[in-house]
Amino acid sequence: MEINTEKINTKEHIFSQIEAELQKQNFTVVNKDATRPWGGFFVIDEEQAAVFAAKYFPHLDMDTIKITNKLSPKILVVAPNKRLSWQYHFRRAEIWKIVAGILGVKTSPTDEEGEIQSLTPGDFIQMDKGERHRLIGLESWGVVAEIWQHTDPENPSDEEDIVRLQDDFGR
Repeated sequence: MEINTEKINTKEHIFSQIEAELQKQNFTVVNKDATRPWGGFFVIDEEQAAVFAAKYFPHLDMDTIKITNKLSPKILVVAPNKRLSWQYHFRRAEIWKIVAGILGVKTSPTDEEGEIQSLTPGDFIQMDKGERHRLIGLESWGVVAEIWQHTDPENPSDEEDIVRLQDDFGR
């Protein structure tokens, strides 16, 4: 994705740039949410999960990452100096790849937040089901390709499958 996040100063601008890039890559956006206090996301058509994984996670084997028949590809957009909640999930593991910008991430197997790691474009991180994590916007907008690995085929994960341990926005 060709986006220079350091020259972008509004949410509308970054979202329109990402949407144009996704269209150029022939991805179908089935849901877009630019209302999150930390930024927002684009949900890519599930039918394009294999193409999305090949584009953003070419080093991963589809058979290895596909725990169930659903992967839920997304693009996360994180605003400068904003943090997603310190959270974990019961029904999914997550794989992230930094696409643009520099982001911070914290992970931990317990409720205590780990040290912040700085991730740059091309960096990759994988969180297991139940692993605590937080994505943090640093100086500029951050863009992350994400795949949800659904761990329960009978009850796939959704936006409600979030246990927030701490949240800057009181959710």
